[in-house]
Amino acid sequence: MPELPEVEVTRLSFADAAAGSRVTGVELGKPLRWPLGCEPQQLLGQAVGLAQRRGKYLWLPVGSGGLLMHLGMSGSLRWLESAPPPRQAHDHFELQTDRGVLRLTDPRRFGAVVWSPARDAGMAARLLAGLGVEPLEAGFDGPYLHAALRQRRSAVKTVLLAGDVVVGAGNIYACEALFAAGIDPRTRSDRISRPRAARLALALSLIHISEPTRLRRI
Repeated sequence: MPELPEVEVTRLSFADAAAGSRVTGVELGKPLRWPLGCEPQQLLGQAVGLAQRRGKYLWLPVGSGGLLMHLGMSGSLRWLESAPPPRQAHDHFELQTDRGVLRLTDPRRFGAVVWSPARDAGMAARLLAGLGVEPLEAGFDGPYLHAALRQRRSAVKTVLLAGDVVVGAGNIYACEALFAAGIDPRTRSDRISRPRAARLALALSLIHISEPTRLRRI
């Protein structure tokens, strides 16, 4: 599954190019994790806004609403300008605009593209409501993490992966951060001390701005 920094790089790869364009067509392939939630024709002629990110979700404003997108386990989004190649077997969503094409390729089809009337309404609100703090946000620090972990009795790695305490710590990043903080992933979360929670919070923040393989114990 793409980690949070990869999702942000994906956003940056098409956000400026797509912003201000107008939808000229929508093509659907095999079903994804959830249905689109609207008739494709509803999007025709609508203006595209600047893509935003929340955790590993991407929100693309379209007309009066928008598309909430997730890459799932194996998905990738590409912005294709001028005469894009024909869609292949694993290309399951394509937003065609007067400036280019945004195409979702997803061999395992765990990804999603869902229409919602707003980020805080409909399916988007349901999917985003339970997301925790991001590792690089000001509110994420040792005291916050320690207090949140104290409320759980599961293995600390399980808590990190759940996404409602800290969002964006996928399997690889969670493992690397726990190693850097010197914490066994099987340790019950409510038994993590304040100093170890502080080390873990720092490791999770650092790992999102550096290569995981270069992170050392802290």
